Amino acid sequence: MPPSRRHELPPTAGLPLTLADLRPGRASLAADVAAQLGTPPLALTCSGTAALLIALAALRELKPARRRVVMPAYTCPLVPLAVHQAGLEAVPCDLRPGHYDMDPHALRAACDERTLAILPTHLAGRVADVDDALAVANNVGAHVIEDAAQALGARRDGGSVGLAGDLGFFSLAAGKGLSIYEGGLLVARDPGLRDRLAHTARRIAPFKPGWELRRSTELLGYAALYRPRGLRLAYGNPLRSALRRGDPVAAVGDDFSLPLPLHAVGRWRQAVGAHAAARLPAFIEQCTARAQRYLPRLRAIPGVDVLDDPAGTHGTWPFFMLLLPDQRRRDAALEQLWQAGLGVSRLFIHALPDYAYLRGIVPAAGVPNARDFAARSLTIGNSAWLTDADMDAVCGVLEATAR
Repeated sequence: MPPSRRHELPPTAGLPLTLADLRPGRASLAADVAAQLGTPPLALTCSGTAALLIALAALRELKPARRRVVMPAYTCPLVPLAVHQAGLEAVPCDLRPGHYDMDPHALRAACDERTLAILPTHLAGRVADVDDALAVANNVGAHVIEDAAQALGARRDGGSVGLAGDLGFFSLAAGKGLSIYEGGLLVARDPGLRDRLAHTARRIAPFKPGWELRRSTELLGYAALYRPRGLRLAYGNPLRSALRRGDPVAAVGDDFSLPLPLHAVGRWRQAVGAHAAARLPAFIEQCTARAQRYLPRLRAIPGVDVLDDPAGTHGTWPFFMLLLPDQRRRDAALEQLWQAGLGVSRLFIHALPDYAYLRGIVPAAGVPNARDFAARSLTIGNSAWLTDADMDAVCGVLEATAR
């Protein structure tokens, strides 16, 4: 077992904030990021989930007879919660075997004239197969919303992800690269749809001083504690406490409840994000370079499959997502690594139908590949504080347990 550490590595690579980021300034975050990514105008929301909720509410007004939203059966539980809060029905779709993309046959079986939207998901910064979702959506008259919550800065066909479908959204939550503690960005190619989204956002997500005060306080905490010393207090100790209670859902932060917050983002947090966004391109390049340095070592471990991008795409690398041969060996690795402070974790604990608190929101479904993915996967954070010695320690455990 790796030795205990005084410092804590994060499970994802967030862009650390500086003292200079906290000064007042122009509330230009959405415009600055759009210019960096080369996208149409971006709408700033209070979270990536709020961006999805606004998108769904706007699409529901366009096609009120359609109520079903199809999503990967292994994704963030906030996705079906947003669908439910929008008054729609969540439809989990099984994955391709050993992969994060939706299975083509399962996707076609899940979609019909009742389908409002399909959500291909750029999981873990990897680039999803949007083309198959587009083909199915065209056949049934549905919309495509790209869930790029974990993939701000990822590219396909030379442009940003989020632009191949009708809409796309990104997350600015804590640890997801650029962060204002909680925030999101929503994009649509069609100007008319952008106008509808703006109208919907004004109606359902007005400015709420109480929420903005809370998020501003949390952002100050994030700025202070998103460091190896601070993360032990803010992340590591709560993680270990939840695992001692036998609550892995709480350990990874998968425990959510309704209603989901909906409110506008204040000018100060926008300015903080705009200051930090100036460093975002270099930060993504550094994450990619670090990933390319460690990928050969991880790929050389027998029995370990490291998820990567399809040809012609360039994902971001907030963390590495690995599949081990079976759940027994995955669990054996986590037994040594999850509490060791090395940034090793799990992304989502269950396939969507298996969360107890989602019963009545996500229907029971036969999704064996999604359940297998949940059972065999683990993640390794790719933060700037990850050292060669840290990766050696992680790989040593994986080599001993995966064979």
